[in-house]
Amino acid sequence: MFGFLPGPDQEVKANMDTSYPREDIFMTHPNKPDNAHTVVDIGSPTAPRDHLLWSLCNTVYLNLFCLGFMALVYSVKARDQKVHGNELAARRYGRKARCYNILATIWNIALPAFILALVITGIVHLSQVVNASLDFFNLQSFMGNTDDDSN
Repeated sequence: MFGFLPGPDQEVKANMDTSYPREDIFMTHPNKPDNAHTVVDIGSPTAPRDHLLWSLCNTVYLNLFCLGFMALVYSVKARDQKVHGNELAARRYGRKARCYNILATIWNIALPAFILALVITGIVHLSQVVNASLDFFNLQSFMGNTDDDSN
């Protein structure tokens, strides 16, 4: 037991690989074949959008050419189709609602901006006309007053 000949326990320790880190563990896995592919589940696709709130805002505010109302109609149709589980029709109606909402939003911004520009231009032009007419009448009254003073 205490001799120079190795016992069975010593022989096992001599044959064990004690190097660190052990790369051979990370090379292959015994349960997986070498040609296994990794599959990543990214989840279900996003639900189709119906843009209902945007349609309501466009319907209430200005609603030029009834574009906001058309967007509201398609938004409600998209929501109904989404509830029924028909995602293809819900996406189609959602895209139409988005297009009508974009057009309505452009009109709702462009028309008041155009009217504001016309009002500002009209005020500037009117002030120039008023100043010119005041200068004209002041000049005539000044010329009329000098004639009266000399007599």
